[in-house]
Amino acid sequence: MAEHGPRRSPAKRRAILDAAIKVFTDQGYARASVDAIAAVAGVGKQTVYGHFGDKEQLFLAAVEEARSAVSTTPDVAPIVLSGDPREDLTALGERILDIALSPRVSALHRLTIAEVAHHPELQRTWRESSASADHAVVGYLRDRDADGRLRVPDPARAARQFSHLVITEGRVETAYGMLPLRPERRHAIAADAADLIIRAHRP
Repeated sequence: MAEHGPRRSPAKRRAILDAAIKVFTDQGYARASVDAIAAVAGVGKQTVYGHFGDKEQLFLAAVEEARSAVSTTPDVAPIVLSGDPREDLTALGERILDIALSPRVSALHRLTIAEVAHHPELQRTWRESSASADHAVVGYLRDRDADGRLRVPDPARAARQFSHLVITEGRVETAYGMLPLRPERRHAIAADAADLIIRAHRP
């Protein structure tokens, strides 16, 4: 059971997540142990369990942490939205690609693919964590539906379709993050996906 109240330490949580990302990507999901993660983090095993409950939940949290680390680094400029659906969705798509194809997120995704046959629960946890990439797009599409620029009766579904178009194309072109993606191709992938979504949801 996860630890509650003031006993939780944000510094220890961060150390555990950093250690988990390293151990999972170095050793794989099956071989990675909570003991090894605790040792790298410099905490006791019960502290890991107190923060995250079990290994599966720790893996999910590590995926989220890897994504968040990309989107909140100081050199990542905030997206300034213009209100033009094609331009804005292209910018949002490029940001999604930056996150999905970052080295740590790509490594964790490849790890999930390698281990999912032996640990089917990873498919569910990865799918759940992937939904976080859609949140900004959901809000944007909901706003464009409200102001009449697009007609989007189901913003969550449209955002999911947009993210899948962008991420799948990017992963195929980069061999699941093993090869670099040129900026012009990143832009083109995002723009093509934006165009498809706009065509499908014209008022």
